Amino acid sequence: MPNFWSTNLPKLGQMTAAVAIFFAVLGAIFFIAGRANGKMQKPIAVVVLLGPAVLLLLFGLVGPTIRTVVLSFKDAYGHKFIGFSNYKWLFTDPDMRKVLLNTVLWLVFTPFVTTALGLLLALLLDRMKRESIPKSLLFMPMAISFVVGSAVWKFVYAYANPGDPQIGLLSTIVRHLGFTPSNWILTQPLNTFLLMVIFVWIETGFAMVILSAAIKAVPADILEASALDGATGLKLFRGITFPMVRPTFIVVLATMVATSLKLFDIVRTATGGNFGTSVLANEMFSEVFNYFNQGRGSAMAVILFLFVMPILAYNIFNLRRQRTIS
Repeated sequence: MPNFWSTNLPKLGQMTAAVAIFFAVLGAIFFIAGRANGKMQKPIAVVVLLGPAVLLLLFGLVGPTIRTVVLSFKDAYGHKFIGFSNYKWLFTDPDMRKVLLNTVLWLVFTPFVTTALGLLLALLLDRMKRESIPKSLLFMPMAISFVVGSAVWKFVYAYANPGDPQIGLLSTIVRHLGFTPSNWILTQPLNTFLLMVIFVWIETGFAMVILSAAIKAVPADILEASALDGATGLKLFRGITFPMVRPTFIVVLATMVATSLKLFDIVRTATGGNFGTSVLANEMFSEVFNYFNQGRGSAMAVILFLFVMPILAYNIFNLRRQRTIS
């Protein structure tokens, strides 16, 4: 039976050699850049600074993207071109329609609820005494991953048979209110919205902190002048506060949209995509790693990419417009 060293020593040697080659190449590049002078100094400096980043971008992002697009037009093994068959299956199969509908629901509800709730909390806690304490408590879920958060909330949604004691928090509350609890994870489409609660619970703290910083950046003299003109409460928020934090609100909203689109952890941990809760990212993983169908998995990846691109484009456009205005 092979021991630990005989199994892992070759891998350790390969890793050490790769690290040594990496530092040797970097050393050679910086040595050449340090020796350069005259007209060649600026081009070499550009190559030294941008070259590694461009290479990593090409090999780590552009290349895999092109390969994924090509594979989406091939069969399960990536050998034979089958045209748009994978995309046709994606939009016509009844089960996949359910997956697409769930993805759209996640895309519609979770970003807006999370960002709006974060803005509300930021407004309520603004200029509050010892505001750092409640903010820290609300931000604390961000310290754990979606996987851990889902495991915690599985206990909240736990259900036992009517004759047995209920250990789930939600079932216990429902029983004390005089109602009969149900098996929450099996109840469709309620289970999808219950999974969304996990996302909102984890991400609201992030939205609150970012929007709170934007609210505190609103000049105090503008708020005081508006108050003297009679703008208070909701009128002050609509006329002054929100217009000035709108760029930050849009950035946070776009971040939540992108996070919702690539969501995988919550669904995989809580339900495994069963009981009508699966989303596109989860199905992509299943098609590639469970069913070994590279074509269908790549088609789903392309659809996710197309969903994300308008959001990123709008973010870039909005940031450029704000830079032009300022």
